[in-house]
Amino acid sequence: MKIEIINGPNLNLIGKREPSIYGDLSISDYLESLKNEYPQVTISSFQSNIEGELINQIQTKGFSVDGIILNAGAYTHTSIALQDAIRSIPAPVIEVHISNTQQREEYRHKSMIACACKGVICGFGLHSYRLALEALMLLK
Repeated sequence: MKIEIINGPNLNLIGKREPSIYGDLSISDYLESLKNEYPQVTISSFQSNIEGELINQIQTKGFSVDGIILNAGAYTHTSIALQDAIRSIPAPVIEVHISNTQQREEYRHKSMIACACKGVICGFGLHSYRLALEALMLLK
């Protein structure tokens, strides 16, 4: 099974950025632990602060992987273009957030991509990625 994890803006700073919300473990360290925990799954990852690069990655990987885990960061709340990219590929996409967006600022309560995703997981810290991975494994 092949899974692509795509992270949007500012997620490269996890472990340094607002540790009270996002924790102090880096995203790269967490993803390495996921790879060790699920050796039967080929996990690759991509991060960009640029919306168009996220769209390109979804379009490139969405035809060759078994699923995508997408944390679009703030683009979650603004990007119809990401929604269109998700709709254009056959791979199921799970929207993921580290924090519970419903407990945060009101503008974070609306996801523009959730309607195109197979499911949404939020609020479980970095473990949201593991839960999304397990969900994709169940779909296989």
